[in-house]
Amino acid sequence: MDFVDEVTLEVAAGDGGNGCIAFRREKFVPLGGPSGGDGGRGGSVILVAHDRLSTLLDLRFRKIVRAQRGEDGRGKDQFGKAGQDIRIQVPVGTQVYDQESEALLADLSEAGTEIAIAQGGRGGRGNIKFATPHDRAPRRASPGTPGERKKVRLVLKLLADVGIVGFPNVGKSTFIATVSRARPKVADYPFTTLVPNLGVVSLGVDRTFVIADIPGIIEGAAEGAGLGLRFLKHVERTKVLLHMLSVDPDPARDPLADFEALMSELGRFDASLLERPMVIAVSKCDLPEARQAHETVRLALEPRGFQVFAISSATQEGLTPLLESLEAILRQPDDG
Repeated sequence: MDFVDEVTLEVAAGDGGNGCIAFRREKFVPLGGPSGGDGGRGGSVILVAHDRLSTLLDLRFRKIVRAQRGEDGRGKDQFGKAGQDIRIQVPVGTQVYDQESEALLADLSEAGTEIAIAQGGRGGRGNIKFATPHDRAPRRASPGTPGERKKVRLVLKLLADVGIVGFPNVGKSTFIATVSRARPKVADYPFTTLVPNLGVVSLGVDRTFVIADIPGIIEGAAEGAGLGLRFLKHVERTKVLLHMLSVDPDPARDPLADFEALMSELGRFDASLLERPMVIAVSKCDLPEARQAHETVRLALEPRGFQVFAISSATQEGLTPLLESLEAILRQPDDG
């Protein structure tokens, strides 16, 4: 299934129905009063957050969503029927922006949350609403008001407890496949992962958390290099950042330099990310060169307050202490 995390959509709510001008006409009632009913309200366009969805793919090719117009009022005191609302299901974590002003209209961060992004117009009043002691046979009614119409941009930002960040090909996908039931594509070349993957880590009864594998970040990602801004935004909602480091066949690459580059890109994208709790994992420690790199990283970063773990997804070495450390951080009460 294709992963789509941003779509632009035009939404048009239904117009309100017009009020009716009519009079009561019955035998033996020569001076029947007004009987024109009100118009029905227009249908609204409503977004509903659904926890079973993980992509905006269903909206990718929908250019416009139009709700139903309200019916006009009729004679014999009959009010028009309200237009039917259009309800669109979107993944939890979807944000709605006005395309023109870039203003945030809604943030659907909980399952079941509903928001009307285009409100239907009000129905016009029939002439029965205009009758007064001085004008008992009014010949006027009001039209319905137009429904809202706007262009919106839907942006999906994944909701996860832990976000894994790291350069391409450091073992992020293999790690998440080992500790959860997520099954991302795993291969020995950079940018194997082209979309974020979510997995649920279970350490026992009532001991679960969601972990997200963010596609490989490279230098310049904050300006759009590599997969760039498209996936950096998914880090914004995570509570803890797990830096995945490892040795690389390229002699110009160094785990410590990779870490500093990651920190730089995160800070340039959003400075508040640098204040998140962070844990460091050096992967592939079943290899001697990775084991040596772990010791170098540990000596450099532990004095700076970072926890550094040596792990191997192949042998599962160090995975349990790492996951328990992440769980302990998540269980800490929020400062706010």
